[in-house]
Amino acid sequence: MKRLHVGVSVLGASALLAAGFLLLRDGDESVPARDRLAVAATVIRPNVLTDAQGTVMEELAGDCGVSRYPYLCRRVKSELGEQLLARGGLTIRTAIDPRMQQAAQQAIDQFVSRDDQPIAAQVMIVPGTGEIRAMATSKAPTGVLALQQGSTAMTYTLTAALEGGMRFDDGFPYTAGYKPPSYTAFKNCNGEAAGEPSFVITNARQRHSEFTTLETGTRAAENTFFMKLTEKVGLCESVQVAKRLGLKRGDGMPLQEYETFALGINEVDPVSVTDTYATLAARGRHCEPRAVTEVRDGAFVRSFPAQCRQVLEPPVADAVSWVLARSFRGGLGPDVAGMEGTADASTTAWYAGYTAELASAVALGDPRVPQYQHRLTDITIGGRHYDQVYGLSIPGPIWKASMRALFLGRPRPAFVKPDTGRFGGCRDHCAPS
Repeated sequence: MKRLHVGVSVLGASALLAAGFLLLRDGDESVPARDRLAVAATVIRPNVLTDAQGTVMEELAGDCGVSRYPYLCRRVKSELGEQLLARGGLTIRTAIDPRMQQAAQQAIDQFVSRDDQPIAAQVMIVPGTGEIRAMATSKAPTGVLALQQGSTAMTYTLTAALEGGMRFDDGFPYTAGYKPPSYTAFKNCNGEAAGEPSFVITNARQRHSEFTTLETGTRAAENTFFMKLTEKVGLCESVQVAKRLGLKRGDGMPLQEYETFALGINEVDPVSVTDTYATLAARGRHCEPRAVTEVRDGAFVRSFPAQCRQVLEPPVADAVSWVLARSFRGGLGPDVAGMEGTADASTTAWYAGYTAELASAVALGDPRVPQYQHRLTDITIGGRHYDQVYGLSIPGPIWKASMRALFLGRPRPAFVKPDTGRFGGCRDHCAPS
């Protein structure tokens, strides 16, 4: 709320400013009354951020780069907009849980230094509400944090395959390389050809058997398998599933729809990726992610309730969770689902996963563009040298360290068991007997 302050005399300005009038030419009756008054500089009270319990975290900085919570600061500003924040004097209640925020920040600090060029970021979201419980980074991003998603995007094609009728043991014979049979083997959502027959996709790591299934292909994050799977279920179907789950590009542009969509070619924000995994954890119920839950200015109160809708059949989400739980490696017990992510040429690395109570994603990358010139190869991060950084090199350990601090040793809800009658075994794409 803007307040107009004027005063009565120069001598008593500090005391009388609040009362209202400042005489420019005290006693000079020859000066018209309107010219004897000057409006003092407008005083804007600071906006204040609180956590979910109402405890003050900090004043909302004008420059998020100097904030103790730079990633959260940017998110709050994007949710509320400059016009509302310009009022000043707002108490902004966020959904941040201080325990979760601390666990995320400590895990990041354990593996990534603040003076490292790459940035690590972690987001935690409550499934079924969209409330953002933690937003931590190794250092302040200079702008929008948008990194190529890498193989955590394979989850969307897996979901499209299960939604389209495939089963856990359906799959394809293993191949070390994949080349589209034609330009029209892939079509975007405008019906345009999106294949590139001159481009060969290979696997980064040679972990394979003679036949790859939905389960084993996901566990291995096998590029050639997911290219065949995208060709089978449809590029547009994969894109549409990703959108329904909540995926958005960090720059606000439409998702890129190319044959390698499942390999994570889109630059996305960790909030968006966490959001999609939270939808799966909530059994297909998508809730818009939100850091702000309430804004107060005296008697003025505005609440920001959950905005949710069912975007996926619960049994399909349960089947995806079953596959991702078998992909998870980390010693946190049962009912934890996860997927590593490594982008082409190791430009970025990710880990995303969830329990029934909490979804989280960790991203690591150099936000400078073009990203392919700033790869995570032959690099020292957190005082350790890496020939090549994968999703399981740094993001995975950060994810597990933070989740272990929060959940290890305490009971948590189990995932709903999948419908084996619908998803068990194989149907049309079975291994040779």
